[in-house]
Amino acid sequence: MLSSAVEALGGTRRDGQIRMAGAVTKALDSQRHLAVQAGTGTGKSLAYLVPAIRHAHNTGSTVVVSTATLALQRQLVQRDLPRLVDALEPIMQRKPTFAIMKGRSNYLCLNKVARAGSLAEAESGLFEETEATGLGAQVARLYDWADETDTGDREDLDRGVSDLAWRQVSVTANECLGATRCPHGANCFAEAARHAAAQVDVVVTNHALLAIDAVSQATILPEHSAVIIDEAHELDGRITSVSTAELTARGLKMAANRVKALGSNGKETRLSEQADEFNILLDEYSPGRWVDLPDDAKSQLSSLANTVEDIKSTISRAPDNEQAQDPEKYAERQNLTNHLGSIVETVARLLDVFATGDPAAHEDVVWLDRDSRNGANTLAVAPLSISEMLHDNLFAEQTVVLTSATLALGGRFDAMAAQWGLPQGTWDSLDVGTPFDPAKSGILYTAAGLPQPGRDGLAPATLDELRQLITAAGGRTLGLFSSRRAAQQAAEELRPKLPFEVFLQGEDSIGALVDKFSKQENSCLFGTLTLWQGVDVPGPACSLVVIDRIPFPRPDSPLMQARTEAAKAAGRNGFMEVSATHAALLMAQGAGRLLRATNDRGVVAVLDPRLETKRYGGFLRASMPPFWSTTRLETVLGALRRLVDSR
Repeated sequence: MLSSAVEALGGTRRDGQIRMAGAVTKALDSQRHLAVQAGTGTGKSLAYLVPAIRHAHNTGSTVVVSTATLALQRQLVQRDLPRLVDALEPIMQRKPTFAIMKGRSNYLCLNKVARAGSLAEAESGLFEETEATGLGAQVARLYDWADETDTGDREDLDRGVSDLAWRQVSVTANECLGATRCPHGANCFAEAARHAAAQVDVVVTNHALLAIDAVSQATILPEHSAVIIDEAHELDGRITSVSTAELTARGLKMAANRVKALGSNGKETRLSEQADEFNILLDEYSPGRWVDLPDDAKSQLSSLANTVEDIKSTISRAPDNEQAQDPEKYAERQNLTNHLGSIVETVARLLDVFATGDPAAHEDVVWLDRDSRNGANTLAVAPLSISEMLHDNLFAEQTVVLTSATLALGGRFDAMAAQWGLPQGTWDSLDVGTPFDPAKSGILYTAAGLPQPGRDGLAPATLDELRQLITAAGGRTLGLFSSRRAAQQAAEELRPKLPFEVFLQGEDSIGALVDKFSKQENSCLFGTLTLWQGVDVPGPACSLVVIDRIPFPRPDSPLMQARTEAAKAAGRNGFMEVSATHAALLMAQGAGRLLRATNDRGVVAVLDPRLETKRYGGFLRASMPPFWSTTRLETVLGALRRLVDSR
């Protein structure tokens, strides 16, 4: 079946693709979980889509395919699946079907559009005048678009709008009234997308929606027998993000402003006052993890919860005739009631962490974050680990296939399996490699002679070596930096010294920068985390990938600190389990930017001697493609010059 599909699509069968398709087929048939590492160029989308369609037809069920990024969702739904179903139709009893499902917040909410003007007016007092004016203009454009769009999908909006503007016309799952209670339920865009996905063979969704479906009581995704998780290296981060709740003074102020029009008997004034008091309280504490709850914070949070619960109870009682005579106001009442309920749940979750007197033993972690730009405070609570959640709610319910180009950290799948909570004895693994030959196509250079990275930015010797490498490569450099500060420093220092254009993340959109970098062969592109995982530039334009330092998590990351401490308390190596695993994933992803096509050649240069001098360096190197490696700068400079001369 795979052979027929590949031939019909005019492609070439690859050994790794065939091996992966066979393993996925076996996993779905035997109902055993599977983790597959498949490098760039394997053709893994076909290797799991063909077995997924086969399984759906044979069992009369649905297979869910979950991705981390919108880019891959678009590729699957707009390119891979349409071509694949056409190719398979002649050899199957019927044409395969597919659909995409996104979270409700990705769709325009007709109910919220009906009151977008009043909402923008209510919230405009929270912003500067220019920001509020821009917000109103964007919301007005969205209001006009609502009369034109057939899908309501944010991605179909020709010219994008800010996240703040989009929130004025969209709702989260918790805020949604439900189709039967909403005055616009019959025409709801999100419901239409959900109905379209109800009876298809393959449903494409994202990790966030998969998480909500797995951990909540509500049924979000259609009934399914198997899940295929692509970009599985991002599963932990995406599900942790979905499971994180936040409390901010601005959010409380917004809720208070919305309450005014719903007859709360002046109680919104008390909520607004408590929002100010909450912000003043948080200003007294330094950002970071809360390992105990000060009495004044406990008192304020408890009082806040009581106030919000009281307002919720008050506004939830609608006048008898409101639903018929003023459906928009009734819908706003129901929506805000749900929103206030979410605030109460967040406060209860925060308080619960400290209820036993031992936060270190709790399943959640609480910390205070402060925006360096405007001083805004956020009190956040997130799960210490997602492994138990996935163990009970994902792997226990259906067969799961997890795949990515980077899963075998240190050459083994164990670290990722433990992170996900894969039940022991229920899963198999396979590394199908890559169609490239990294040992012949790429060099891993570790700058063992440079000083160890410190907190004071890039050292002069590091900048000088970076200049030498870029010069030898004739530009053609993707610079992956561990911080925005380092990327900016490198760009500022090297621009006057190099005859090549240096593009810097933040000076234009990521898409525009990558496009310029790929088209201007002798240019450089410097940036941070987004570029480590999201750049696909085959050909000579990307012949040198530079990594300034091993990307360990920030030492002041409260969640990473808590996870490290929990591992140590359980007798495990907290550094290797948390920090080294985090770094290994990014090192593997970053190094993977080099070879994107069979003719690609080049160098990955790591300007951090610890990759060579520290014991954990072997674990990190084993997580990266098996390049030929060296610590000799002259060897690498010569190789880069010869590469330039050959083109």
